[in-house]
Amino acid sequence: MALVAVFGASGRQGLAQVRQLRKAGHQVRALSRRADPFYGEDFGEVEIRPADLYDEESCVAALEGADAAFYTHPLRARVDRVELVATVGRAAKRAGVQRVVWNTSSWIPDRAGDPFTYGNNTKGINALWRTGVPATVFGSVLFMDNLLTNWAFPFIVNESRYVYPHKPDLECSWISLDDVAKFMIAAIDRPDLEGAWLNIGGPEILKPARVAEQLGEAVGRPIKYDPSTPAQFGRHLADAFGDELDEAEKTTLASGIAAFYEYNNNSPTRPFRVDMGPVLERIPIELETFADWSKRQEWRLTNKPRPPAG
Repeated sequence: MALVAVFGASGRQGLAQVRQLRKAGHQVRALSRRADPFYGEDFGEVEIRPADLYDEESCVAALEGADAAFYTHPLRARVDRVELVATVGRAAKRAGVQRVVWNTSSWIPDRAGDPFTYGNNTKGINALWRTGVPATVFGSVLFMDNLLTNWAFPFIVNESRYVYPHKPDLECSWISLDDVAKFMIAAIDRPDLEGAWLNIGGPEILKPARVAEQLGEAVGRPIKYDPSTPAQFGRHLADAFGDELDEAEKTTLASGIAAFYEYNNNSPTRPFRVDMGPVLERIPIELETFADWSKRQEWRLTNKPRPPAG
C-alpha cells in the first residue's frame, strides 16, 4: 500500500480523500495547518504535517517519503491556480513522489469555444507537466456534497428549499466527493494514467427539479427548488466563511462565483454535463447515485463542527 500525502486534508474534498484512502488500506499523511483537521471524524492512524502552498520548501518537507500526493486547489485561492499546482509539482518532483493526482474541482475544456476561467485548468495542467513529476488530473465538475455546506444545507433543513443558481433546464452530472476520491486512488498505481486528464461526473444527468424531488425523498418532506441568481449565490457562499474572510475577500469571492455560474448556465459547451461511458470503461468504478447519496446524509442541524465550504 502507498503512503499518500493529501493537500487540504481539512477541507470537505480532502476529508473524503482521507476517508477513502484509509478504507482502501493506504497510509495517509494529512497536510494541513490545523492541529485537528478532521472535525472530530476518526480515521485511525493518520500523520499530520503542516504545508504552505505559497512556500515551496515547506511543501518539499511535507512530501518527503510519500509515494503519492493528492492535490485539490483551495477555493479561496482562485487566481493562483496555475502557480500553486506548479509549486506542488516541483515540490513533489524534488521529494521523489511517484504520482501527483490533481483534482481540479471543475471542468477541463475539451471542446472548441471560450473556456472562461476554465482555461486556467488547461494552463495548470501544462504547468504541472512541465515540472516533470508523473501526474494524473481529474476535472470533477459538480459535487453532491456542496449541498451539505453552510451556504446550501440550512435552506434545505430549515426552509425546505433547495437554493442553487442553476436555471431550471440545466443538466448536471452531480458526483459525490467519495467517488472523486475513488478515481484519484485508482490513479496511484496505473501507469497508463500517467500524463492523462479526464473530466468526471456522476452516473446520471439531473435537472434541478429532479434534484429537489430526490432531496425530498431523503429528507421525508417536499423540497422546493428555489433558484437563486448567480450573484445571490456568490454572496451566500462567501458569507458561509464567516469571520474567516474579511469583507474585501468576501466581495472578490462572491463576484468570481457569480460570474462562474452565469457562464455555466449559458455555455454551449455545457461544462456540468459529462459523458461517463468512456471514463468508466477506462476506470471501472461503481458510482453512487444522487438518491443513494442523499439518503445516507443526516438532514438535521447539529452542533457537530464541519467545514464551512469546499
